[in-house]
Amino acid sequence: MSTKLYIGNLAFQTTSQELQELFAQAGTVESASVVEDRMTGRSRGFAFVEMSTKEEATAAIDQFNGKELGGRALKVNEAKPRENRAGGGGGRGFGGNRGGGGYGGNRNGGAAVVATVTAAAIVNRAGSNQRG
Repeated sequence: MSTKLYIGNLAFQTTSQELQELFAQAGTVESASVVEDRMTGRSRGFAFVEMSTKEEATAAIDQFNGKELGGRALKVNEAKPRENRAGGGGGRGFGGNRGGGGYGGNRNGGAAVVATVTAAAIVNRAGSNQRG
């Protein structure tokens, strides 16, 4: 079973191909990918390398953790499982969800709050206009 490794503190010029070749010294590399910024395409300074066995992954950690590459000391350890991410955040203040608008982070939250506040104001005015 393959094991995924996190490679941190990468020089921004480091390529996936370079990592593939480097980590092949420790065993069979299933994949190597430098993580890039979606907007700019520039490296984010870390990568993931998938080794074919747990033993090869352990050998790669021992061999490359702290090793200098591109003038920087690599940080190599076993990658943690990806956490489930809820889409868009929400609930705190304005906006929250993409395309949101208003309070609470949902698309119609702003309209609902405005309608509620408006209705309350109408009720208060109606009550204050009555003479007792």
